[in-house]
Amino acid sequence: MRFLKQLVAVGVVAFAGSAAVGAVEGNAVLTLLLGLASAVLALLTYAWVVRRTERREPAEVATKGAAGGLGRGMLIGTGMFGAVIANLAFLGHYRVDGFGSAVGPLALLGFMAAAAVTEELLFRGILFRILEERVGTYVALGLTSVLFGLSHLGNENASLWGAIAIAIEAGAMLAAAYAATRSLWLPIGLHFAWNFAGAGIFGTAISGKNGAEGLLDGVTSGSSLITGGDFGPEGSPYAVLFGALLTVVFLWLAHRRGNVVPVRRRDRAAATATLAQ
Repeated sequence: MRFLKQLVAVGVVAFAGSAAVGAVEGNAVLTLLLGLASAVLALLTYAWVVRRTERREPAEVATKGAAGGLGRGMLIGTGMFGAVIANLAFLGHYRVDGFGSAVGPLALLGFMAAAAVTEELLFRGILFRILEERVGTYVALGLTSVLFGLSHLGNENASLWGAIAIAIEAGAMLAAAYAATRSLWLPIGLHFAWNFAGAGIFGTAISGKNGAEGLLDGVTSGSSLITGGDFGPEGSPYAVLFGALLTVVFLWLAHRRGNVVPVRRRDRAAATATLAQ
């Protein structure tokens, strides 16, 4: 029951926040404010429902260490997306035609903050964390990565390859980041910065969604096998490679810190039971 209560509580806030942000689309200031408010409300809701259902303090979203975790995550996310763009530019598949919008990125700050927080709470804070207790780190990582990839199939310009790429470079990497730190702050910062760097800075499509105006008027061209095509650079093999490498690094850190939960044989079938509770 705790799984369902947590999922429903955070899911309702996420849905309401998304609807509110969508209702003011076109107004950068309101989008920023509502997006940030949705992110904060989702965090407060998660902390409240964890206290109620698990009778513990939600250390994974504790305010102590939040700034450091967010900062490190944002540095990694921005650097990772920048590395993807640098490789595409080196091959002649990305160029800058000038400056884009100064207002567009303001709205994206709020939109991306709400998306990063709610998705990390749902997929890593609830799904991964509770599954990990039953089936271990690696099985939980695999299951939630697949679910995270599938959740992007409904996006504009989505594709099977795009979903697979997201599962590897984001689903696995972000779960591994949580396992390494036992905190949601670094995954939230990484998730936010990756999305904002793509749309808000370099002006590219994110997970198939296009149309947002970034700081730069970026143009991606050439083979879709290299650039990710209409899905955006997240469908580029460079993004998949860098995401996979970071997943290995985070899992190595998790092992070194003793944070990997082993598979317990009697609980191998518990993933389905957990989801049904």
